[in-house]
Amino acid sequence: MDEPGEKAEVVRGSCFCGTIRFEFTLPTLFCGHCHCSMCRRMHGAGYVTWIGVPTPKFSLTAGQEQLTVFASSAHGERSFCTTCGSSLFCQSSKHPEIMDIVLANLHDAIDRKPQAHYYFSDRADWTAIGDALPRFGGETGTEPLAAESASHMITEKHA
Repeated sequence: MDEPGEKAEVVRGSCFCGTIRFEFTLPTLFCGHCHCSMCRRMHGAGYVTWIGVPTPKFSLTAGQEQLTVFASSAHGERSFCTTCGSSLFCQSSKHPEIMDIVLANLHDAIDRKPQAHYYFSDRADWTAIGDALPRFGGETGTEPLAAESASHMITEKHA
């Protein structure tokens, strides 16, 4: 909860075409890169950077009628814009109090940079990672990877 007299910082975002717009108030709960196969296929990318915000701090401000919700697993739903196809949100019955939002769809800066790689053991073998962020994997995607197995996975960035 905000201190009396303190103004909460609002962060705005949208899909690519701007039909769906949303906002939330800081702070975020996390920011991380996900390498799971569902995220990779949904986004057509080597990995996706997600942030999490408390669901009560999130609001859809425009485009509700153009938001398509897809049940991507027994416990998760992914949302995208019907007009432009932008992947926007992910919600899980495992943590319904958190709204996962694709970082790339934000118009404003947030309070943190990416903190880790998740589902790193499931990453695409062609993905080159050149940072020293912690790597998690295993069945849950959140199990710490042994330092020696994670360190040999760090590759030089491509020019």
